[in-house]
Amino acid sequence: MNVFYVLPSLNYINSNRYYSLYRHVEIMAREVQRGANSVQGVEATIWQVPETLSDVIIQKMKAPAKAADVPVIRPEQLLEADGFLFGFPSRFGVMAAQSKAFFDATSELWKCQALAGKPAGIFWSTGFHGGGQELTALTAITQLAHHGMIYVPLGYTFGSGMFEMKEVKGGSAYGAGTYAADGSREPTELELQQAFHQGKYVAEITKKLKNKTS
Repeated sequence: MNVFYVLPSLNYINSNRYYSLYRHVEIMAREVQRGANSVQGVEATIWQVPETLSDVIIQKMKAPAKAADVPVIRPEQLLEADGFLFGFPSRFGVMAAQSKAFFDATSELWKCQALAGKPAGIFWSTGFHGGGQELTALTAITQLAHHGMIYVPLGYTFGSGMFEMKEVKGGSAYGAGTYAADGSREPTELELQQAFHQGKYVAEITKKLKNKTS
């Protein structure tokens, strides 16, 4: 999911940068975007990273079509942002290769530390409990650290929803999350509420930081 831009008519823009194969992260990203847009003076935009799999492979995996209303982002567009929320599915405890490939393509930004000091959060989707609900976030933080970005964890700011024990719920103190199971499960209402909260929370922090530096 996940970038905050500055426009002449607004103070802040939140852009959600994500990768999603089976749409679980896309659904979460749209809720993150809604949460960020609920903050006065913030406009949230949503982007997806380039696909690296061929059409043949995607068809064999029976993956749905990509969202037609979400543009594909280029690394240099990150420069326009005040803050970020990155979303991706987990592959063996780390972000999907498509997301990693996008980060690898930001080397020119890394060289001049163009993104240093900008706040960033993370959200994700895993197949099940042992699929990397915390490890995916922990391994993703290295990308933010090398760019000098300020990692903004969710903490326990979601309140009682963080302690829900009567239903299956993804996410943790590191960020919002969902479970895809065999691909048929979709984000629950509680998981979407947590995603909305994260979008709002990171947008509020980005706005505060922007006010202090402007």
